[in-house]
Amino acid sequence: MTDSRRRRGLMTASALLGGVLMLTACSSGDSSASDDGNNSSSQAKADEAAAKKSSEAQIKITPADGSNNASINNSAAVTVSKGTLTEVTMTTADGTAVEGTLSADKTSWKPSVQLERSTTYKVAASAKDSKGLEAHENASFTTVSPDNSFIANFTPEDGSTVGVGMPVSINFNKEITNKADVQKGITVTSSSGQEVVCHWFSTVRMDCRPNDYWQENSTVTLKLALDGVEGSDGVVGVQQKTVTFKIGRNQVTTVDAQTKQMKVTQDGKVIKTIPISAGSPDNKTYEGQMVISEKFKETRMNGATVGFTDSDGKGEYDIKDVPHAMRLTTSGTFVHGNYWGAKSIFGAVNTSHGCVGLSDTKGANDSSTPGAWFYNNSIIGDVVVVQNTGDKTVSPDNGLNGWNMDWAQWKAGSAI
Repeated sequence: MTDSRRRRGLMTASALLGGVLMLTACSSGDSSASDDGNNSSSQAKADEAAAKKSSEAQIKITPADGSNNASINNSAAVTVSKGTLTEVTMTTADGTAVEGTLSADKTSWKPSVQLERSTTYKVAASAKDSKGLEAHENASFTTVSPDNSFIANFTPEDGSTVGVGMPVSINFNKEITNKADVQKGITVTSSSGQEVVCHWFSTVRMDCRPNDYWQENSTVTLKLALDGVEGSDGVVGVQQKTVTFKIGRNQVTTVDAQTKQMKVTQDGKVIKTIPISAGSPDNKTYEGQMVISEKFKETRMNGATVGFTDSDGKGEYDIKDVPHAMRLTTSGTFVHGNYWGAKSIFGAVNTSHGCVGLSDTKGANDSSTPGAWFYNNSIIGDVVVVQNTGDKTVSPDNGLNGWNMDWAQWKAGSAI
């Protein structure tokens, strides 16, 4: 091609391009209408072509992207309709991977571990439809913070075996003002069929028990369905948990401060009588039904911790190795071994600062002593009934001692 022909070709192309630009920018009338129609037709064809290439799979990630205060238990999930999931990844903001489980039909995925509070998670999901076309979805959410959530600490422990007097005792780490809603999220049942009622001692403690002691050899189930339950304004529960424990043999011990004898019964039959020394006339032992809540082979007892001090402010006693100690009250009442007192006091004189003492030896290694026998034959939840001390009845919330409240009063403390 000669230079002149090339120049003529370029000029023609420039004129055509200029015409297009002019029509696009300035045209009007019939020419403009005709061009819009062509554009609309082209766009429709493009949309149709794109639709044919788009996956029908529809991925849904929960919680929704940008959510705050998400549950750490049940809220995170990925589902797909009109397709199957091919890949799901969940990570913390710093990139730590979260393990998850894909359903057998590959239409849903969820974390296989409990999430952490106050943590941001990122989820990326991919799926394919029946034609093999891929779809993708991403989301990020943040779980509820400790400041905006509450948990219930409970006793007894899951899988434990306890005595017939053991209540379910629940202590909340935040004050509960919506007691009814929280109580509805907590159920306690027994294989014995006994009616179980919960009683609020305060805004942070609720105990549950039947009218009479649990039936021996029964199974008790505690269900905490508190996830998302509002305990107070802006503070929600995070637990979803089931706990079971066994009730052992029926052992009830009666301490008589007048006779200074302790009778241990199982299924109503006396299996052991042990001489004791209860609280002195100046430091009487509480009366009432008490439940063993803790056991220590040896423990320290310092009078200063429970208000028994000398003029110098030091404890009236400080024994660093009290043997075979079993707690009866939060305030410090124990049944325990005593190696420092004369053997002659047991069964004869009440000399203690309020505890129930049994003859024992230093070191807690002599299994033949009364203190060791009672320790070895007692379990958490066994009942110790103390009588004839001349003192007041122990407060129902001082330890696990709600049995000292009659059934009508107990039921009146329920929020539902």
